[in-house]
Amino acid sequence: MTALFNVILIALKLYTYVIIASAIFSWLYAFNIVNSNNQVINSIGRMLYNLTEPALRPIRRFMPDLGGIDISPVVLLLAIIFLQQIIVLNIMPIFGGY
Repeated sequence: MTALFNVILIALKLYTYVIIASAIFSWLYAFNIVNSNNQVINSIGRMLYNLTEPALRPIRRFMPDLGGIDISPVVLLLAIIFLQQIIVLNIMPIFGGY
C-alpha cells in the first residue's frame, strides 16, 4: 500500500512541475517572448493547456475577478501541497509508511 501512495506522491510532484511550466509558458506567450508562429511552440502550449485546464477551470469559476491576474495555478499548487501533506502525515502512517 505504501508503494501506491509513493506513486501518487510522485504523480502529484510531476503535475506540480507541469502547472509551473504552463504558467511560465503562458507568460512567455502573452509577452511575445516565444514565437507564436512556431509549430513546436504551439504544440507545447496546447499540451500544457490540455494537461492543466481541466484542473484549473473549476477553480477559475469560483475565483473573484482580479483585473486580469490569474491566481488559479497558485490555488491549485496549494491544494496539491495540502493533499501531499495529508497523504504523508495522516494516511501513510496508518499503513506503516514513513
